[in-house]
Amino acid sequence: MNFALILIGFILLIILWLFIDFTLGRKKHLSLVRKIETPIIHGNFDIFPHGKELFADYFDELKKAEKHIHVLFYIVKADTFSHEFLHILKEKAAEGIEVRLLLDRIGSYRVTTQMVRSLREAGVRFAFSNTLKLPFLFYSSQVRNHRKISIIDGKIGYLGGFNIGKEYIDADQVLSPWRDYHLKITGESVTFLQSEFLIDWREYGQEDLLGTSRYFPKLAKGRVRHQFVPTEANHLEASFLNLIQKATTSIMIGSPYFIPSKKLLQELIQAARQGIEISIVVPYTADHMLVQEASFSYLRRLLKEGVQVYQYKNGFYHAKTIVIDDKVCDIGTANFDKRSLFLNKEINCLIYDREFIGRLTGVLRRDILDSRPLTLDDLNTPNFLRSCKEKIAGAISFFYKMKGFTRESLIGLVFSKNSATGVNEQ
Repeated sequence: MNFALILIGFILLIILWLFIDFTLGRKKHLSLVRKIETPIIHGNFDIFPHGKELFADYFDELKKAEKHIHVLFYIVKADTFSHEFLHILKEKAAEGIEVRLLLDRIGSYRVTTQMVRSLREAGVRFAFSNTLKLPFLFYSSQVRNHRKISIIDGKIGYLGGFNIGKEYIDADQVLSPWRDYHLKITGESVTFLQSEFLIDWREYGQEDLLGTSRYFPKLAKGRVRHQFVPTEANHLEASFLNLIQKATTSIMIGSPYFIPSKKLLQELIQAARQGIEISIVVPYTADHMLVQEASFSYLRRLLKEGVQVYQYKNGFYHAKTIVIDDKVCDIGTANFDKRSLFLNKEINCLIYDREFIGRLTGVLRRDILDSRPLTLDDLNTPNFLRSCKEKIAGAISFFYKMKGFTRESLIGLVFSKNSATGVNEQ
């Protein structure tokens, strides 16, 4: 009996600590961030929906770099493909090219001390982003740098949903083929990507290089009108709301995780009731436990309003996009979920070019052809396993409201001792 009381008390103390840690940590985070977006700028864009084609192009551009390479990824793994990527960076550093690599501490937890030592010995400047910090260990475990950007010689930029690992080149049997959208960018807008990388590097690489002119060559305007919108804390929700409110005829959303905020859900319901055609593309196969079941309650409400929901079946769907009336589209690193909306560092691109949007909608419509419609009957037909998963997802909704509690977050707490004491765990 005494043991049971002690155990219950211990559990209650942990819950209280998590609540206080998260609440105070979020309050501090909100006090520090500021909203940023570029004015309308002009660049040139290619879009890559397949990993093999993207990385063939990306690796080729890395190998041709003449001055500097700056890379930020959420995930780099320790598999053969990841080692190929890291080998290219080490080779370029050995040639005398300046190489800086910034990886999210928890997303790239598979990157070992030995791997980091090898990079540094080859001359690569390396740092982990968003390490865990006192006094808010739990909150800092939830705030991830989810951006995936690369800048080569200050002239070529990459931005999108792909990370570095074998699944992204269709070498994972369960999640293959991998479907994603990634941009290759040239023109004046690359300057902004460069500055965003250097802002993150200043914080985690502990070098202030923003005033270094060699990183910012004079670049010509491109053809495509667009804006970049970097977000964190709570800024993304307002950006998505603004997009949806502009719709007059159609809204298309693609996201691997669909867990919208209350405001976004209500805005979508209102749009559907106004006769706006809404299509949502999500995966048929999930890559994380319970995340699909967590989306079903939202999708049920939208299906009742006549929204079309499609589950992509030709592999795993990881693309992140919103298209409004074929007039503006959003492509970037952010998912349509609460973690991206309220916590993560993300960066998205709003594009206003009809020709490019036509290319994107063509890709989206092909993805819809590779999908099955999700119906209310699918979600309401008795299914014991699905019902159990939905109930479990509901029971831990506390953590979903805290923008997701993931395996990576738990792993991050393992790293907390070194991170909290200021030791960069290589």
